[in-house]
Amino acid sequence: MTRKTLGLIAAAGSAALLIGAFGFQFMGYAPCKMCLWQRWPHAAAILFGAALLAFGQRVWTLLGALAAFTTGAIGVFHAGVEQGWWEGPASCTGSGGGLSGLSGADLLSTAGTADIVMCDEIAWALFGISMAGWNALFSFALCALWIAAFRAPESR
Repeated sequence: MTRKTLGLIAAAGSAALLIGAFGFQFMGYAPCKMCLWQRWPHAAAILFGAALLAFGQRVWTLLGALAAFTTGAIGVFHAGVEQGWWEGPASCTGSGGGLSGLSGADLLSTAGTADIVMCDEIAWALFGISMAGWNALFSFALCALWIAAFRAPESR
């Protein structure tokens, strides 16, 4: 396969993962802060795929690989937070570290609490792997595809 073909397949994979994330959100699974972090590199990978199509330079494949690796790494970190292997951001985990700056009135208020989605709770899993874990696995596969695109000939 050519560089552009492999790069476009990888970019389409990021698009599919983003569509899936928005699909889950549409079905009522609101994303947490870390879920949203994982979406940005996929959007970048899609843009890098478009740039590869338009300009054909190999640099876009390396940037696509970096974007896919970045979202995969965030997914691993997020899955580890969900499993309790390490602490996550205090602003979206149940550790309570983010409560120190709140007043008593803030702690008793129920305003705005419906919008908080905890990063350390698994909302959905398949075969014991959470959405963050699946994102990591698929993203690392996309990273490998981007690297294959880098190594592939420009055209046959």
